[in-house]
This record gives sequence, structure tokens and C-alpha cells, in this order.
Amino acid sequence: MTRFIDLSVTTMDTPSEATPVKVDLLDHRAAAAVLGLRPEDFPGGMAISNETVTLTTHTGTHMDAPLHYGPESGGRPARSIDQVPLDWCHGPGVRLDLRHVPAGAGITEAHLTAALAAAGHDLAAGDLVLLWTGADALWGSADYLTDYPGLTGAGTAFLVERGVRVIGIDAWGLDRPMRSMVDDYRRTGDRAHLWPAHLYGRTREYLQLEKLANLADLPAPTGFAVSCFPVSLAGAGAGWTRVVAMV
Repeated sequence: MTRFIDLSVTTMDTPSEATPVKVDLLDHRAAAAVLGLRPEDFPGGMAISNETVTLTTHTGTHMDAPLHYGPESGGRPARSIDQVPLDWCHGPGVRLDLRHVPAGAGITEAHLTAALAAAGHDLAAGDLVLLWTGADALWGSADYLTDYPGLTGAGTAFLVERGVRVIGIDAWGLDRPMRSMVDDYRRTGDRAHLWPAHLYGRTREYLQLEKLANLADLPAPTGFAVSCFPVSLAGAGAGWTRVVAMV
């Protein structure tokens, strides 16, 4: 029997989001007038409701497409989220335990190699790699924006060059926290500190899943499939995604 595990956060207005989420409700009674009718024209005086939602494409659990990283990837026009190949969005999942990496630090190739050895897994083309930092425990607080490790550029290359097309993380972003990157850049003047995981996507295309959750509910590092089909937004660099593991 297949068990489904939701690996997504609930999209909502929360201190864990860098930008606000606004939901304007058209309730069941008020909706009748929008339809040119009266509430009493419907059973119980209630028509059908609607919501108008204002948010960014990077709000909640979402997928970043190559277009988010830059206009080109590998010398070709970067794909937008509606151009992402669907066969990249379903396949065998691999959870890598990186909970020991400190907040603000970079997840290196050495970290990934050790986590793969602990999982007893050799990467294969098409694996969907999920980085387990434990940062989703902070969801709902402002600390979620700042207290997590992030993938380095070399770590990203290590995964993508082995055929990984989708890399996910249970934190606000795949790179280190913005404050950590910017502080290091201002201290050293070295631009390599700024979004190295994202910018690697200008060299080789890959997809990011950010703001995952519940990786602790997976019973093992492997032995499950992941589906992560994004909403198809024409020309957008990202799209909201319901990520589900099937055990």
C-alpha cells in the first residue's frame, strides 16, 4: 500500500516569508451580487465563494526554474517554469541528512559525500535530492529566514554533474541565508559569496525546490518516489509546487 507524505509548507502570511501574502475573500453571500444575482436566489442564501491572492512566485513551497538564475543556461536561453520537462519532476528521492551543518554555513561536497555514504546510496541520473537541515522546525517564526545552512556552488556542481536535475531543501532558500552571503561579500569584496548555488544554474540547468517540510517523516534516506509538478506560469522563473513523497 502506498503512503503519501506531504513535503510542502502551507502557503500563508507568516513571519517566515520575506514578502507578505494577502488573501481577499469573496464570501458566499457577497458572491451572489458579483454573479448578478441575490443571495436568496441560492439555497441557504449562499452562492459560491472566491479568493484573490497576492504573493510572489517564491512564496511557500515552490520550484525555481533556470530562468530564475539568469537569462541563459549553458549558453542557451534559460527555461521558464512552464517549460520545465515534466519527466524531471517525478522520480526516486534521496534524503541527505545534513542537520549537523551549522546555520549560516555552506553545505560542501564533503558534506554531501559523507551524507551519501551514510545513506548507502550512489547517485544516479534522475535522482531527486532532498537536503535535510531540520530548518522546517522554525517555520512560522522570523528565524526561518536566517537560521539554516545553504548549498555551496561546488556542492551544487557535485550533484548536477552526476545527473541530478532537482535539488530540494527544507529551508527558506537553497543558498546560505542572504545576510550571511552579503556580509561575507562586503567583508571580502569577493562576488563568489553571492548566491553561488543559484548562479551555477547559468552553467548547467537544474531545478530547485525551496521551503520543503516534513523530511523527518520519510522512513529512510531512499526507497521512496517524489512528485513535484509546478504550476505552469507562462514566462515565470518559479512556480508554486505541491511536493509529495510516495512510500
